[in-house]
Amino acid sequence: MRLCSGILAIFMLLVSCNEKGQEHNLAEGIWRVELKVMDSQVLPFNLNVSKNVAGKYTMQIINAAETIEVDEIEIIGDSIVIQTPVFEGYLVGKFSEREITGQFVKESLDRIVPFKAVYGVEERFTTNNPSAKNISGLWEAYFSPDTDDAYIGKGIFLQDDNQVTGTFRTTTGDYRYLEGVMDGDSLKLSAFDGAHAFLFTAKVTDSSMNGVFYSGNHFKEPFTASRNDGFELPNPDSLTYINEGYEKLAFAFPDTDGNLISLEDEVFRNKVVIVQLMGTWCPNCLDETKFLVDYLKENDNKDLKVIGLAFESAKTKEKSIKGMERLKERIGISYPMLLAQFGTYDKSEAQKKLPMLNHVLSYPTTIFMDKKGEVRKIHTGFNGPATGNKFIEFKRDFDQLVTELINE
Repeated sequence: MRLCSGILAIFMLLVSCNEKGQEHNLAEGIWRVELKVMDSQVLPFNLNVSKNVAGKYTMQIINAAETIEVDEIEIIGDSIVIQTPVFEGYLVGKFSEREITGQFVKESLDRIVPFKAVYGVEERFTTNNPSAKNISGLWEAYFSPDTDDAYIGKGIFLQDDNQVTGTFRTTTGDYRYLEGVMDGDSLKLSAFDGAHAFLFTAKVTDSSMNGVFYSGNHFKEPFTASRNDGFELPNPDSLTYINEGYEKLAFAFPDTDGNLISLEDEVFRNKVVIVQLMGTWCPNCLDETKFLVDYLKENDNKDLKVIGLAFESAKTKEKSIKGMERLKERIGISYPMLLAQFGTYDKSEAQKKLPMLNHVLSYPTTIFMDKKGEVRKIHTGFNGPATGNKFIEFKRDFDQLVTELINE
């Protein structure tokens, strides 16, 4: 990341690349970061700062059991840019030894969220009351209920004293590693990963939740939930399918070098092919991509091929390709990634690129084809590692299906 390239316009307003001045230091250890979202709410997460043997700062974003390593940090004078790994989002601001003030920026979506970070504060959420409820267990959730935008979710939570971890699953994926507290009868949960900033607040009874879900400072929606240990979401293998009148999946998109790639290419003939609909901006896609990379390393088979179709939010083709190449390099992707769309990740526009699908409901969507090129399964969404047993179940089912297709 070269700051003088003109990419980070906000940073250029803070400091000139030609006038470094005296470099300041950051205190090493735990920091508490607060993003200012809607309704005067703050979204906290924790950051651990350290210096490596070369004297370069590294950081760790912490969400419950998830630790995100950050090694792209630029400091000039008292100005700092913290580039989150893989995703385009970055934190930019002014700092002293024990405080940072600035903005979380996502350029492609023109989104800026103010933040403040303070050294030495380990507590994620401040609590004023002992926990009055325990939400451990499974919850049937409804987001934006009684509206045209309504959708269902499944809460999976574990509470220890007043500390809460878990996630919400939906038909399109999960809401990452959520971490927070029960403050009396008030639930507060948050997650930050460089792509999304999530905050959930709710009033809780023994059997119900009524709350609000915030995404950054640009979106909020109400949600309700009730205890239901037997609740399950619709089968993710039943939501997306091939439209009547189409026999096979077909496409031709360029890779990052501009080469047009098609399923008709010789390399994919008589092979089991997995097609991943994804975006470099999408955390659930990152989880699946890491899984696919690891699976291919552990199961090197000439009869198995994977193709990633990227639907990018970056405004230009050049920025989209740069993001794809960055993902490939940092995650170690060995399979081809094709640029299917840029400038928007709108699902209706994506469906136009693949008209044989009834719809594109989610990123990621994973399409399994046998050696004859016939679609055998389409899996909508992804149950990532934050979902615990569901992730284990997904990995087992994935391996079973791929093994069966290879042995046919």
